[in-house]
Amino acid sequence: MKLGGMWSAALALGLIWQGSAAQTWPDKPVRIIVPLTAGSATDVMARTVAQRLTEQLGQPFVVENKPGAAGTIGVGTVARAKPDGYTLLVQSSSYTITPITYPNTPYDALRDMAGVTPLALLPQALVVSPARGITSMQGLIAAAKARPGTLNYGSAGLGTANQLNAERFRVGAGIDAVHVPFKGTPEVVNEVLGGRIDYFFCPIHVCLPLINQKRVLALAMGSSRRSAALPDLPTTLELGVPESDYNFWVGLFVPAETPRAIVDKLYRETAKALQTPAVKESLAGLGAEQNLLEPRAFDGEIRKEIAVNAALVKAAGIPISAP
Repeated sequence: MKLGGMWSAALALGLIWQGSAAQTWPDKPVRIIVPLTAGSATDVMARTVAQRLTEQLGQPFVVENKPGAAGTIGVGTVARAKPDGYTLLVQSSSYTITPITYPNTPYDALRDMAGVTPLALLPQALVVSPARGITSMQGLIAAAKARPGTLNYGSAGLGTANQLNAERFRVGAGIDAVHVPFKGTPEVVNEVLGGRIDYFFCPIHVCLPLINQKRVLALAMGSSRRSAALPDLPTTLELGVPESDYNFWVGLFVPAETPRAIVDKLYRETAKALQTPAVKESLAGLGAEQNLLEPRAFDGEIRKEIAVNAALVKAAGIPISAP
């Protein structure tokens, strides 16, 4: 057999094997790694989808939390796993900032992992304490420009969605403000309520009750579109701050060499799960909004977002450190 014929035969056998693997997958329990603590929005979303996939595919989809080192422990676990569809990752959009702010990660975000689909967007609202006397986004910008370097903003830590949203807003608005990182969102919210943090891009599911109780004032949405939970609240883009939007998402990933037929089947089943009433209701309770993308489209967005975040880190002077 000629060399070209051998390659063609090998390719055909490979495609047959992939198709057969997808037909039988899954035939044993599937592990879903979440590189964050139990109870986080990412974790809740992973467990919600996992339960539905268990029902649809007849095998347990088991969530395992592996937090630590800015999420790199959990992501690294999946990157090193056998690419057979039995070890998955659910991670937030911090996936696209960690390789930049923590360059010594034990994996290559573009080479070692492949996207399946975003599960949802989790929009953030720009909030302040009513005690600050600031009643509009324009008023906040004016206060920051009147007193450069005196206003502060909180985040749940270096490279988190809160910080990235705040940095895009700061750069777009042309203001000088001080970043104050905390260990998590609850700590920042307490400082906002106490009047010690001037503003915060808060996950909508966390701050919506406080907004409704008028304990914090929402000035704008930090996402690229309005939230269904606060349909009358304009975005920072609508209010005139260019390139200030940040879309915080949660997505599903697999090791890069996972057979395409399995990736495509996982995408179809996940899309089906996300359309069920129970899952839609659960995600709506988090303020989440669906944002399905096919695997190749998701990979393309990951590449774009990493490039955008690299430019933001440079422009905003975000420090780089080891995880």
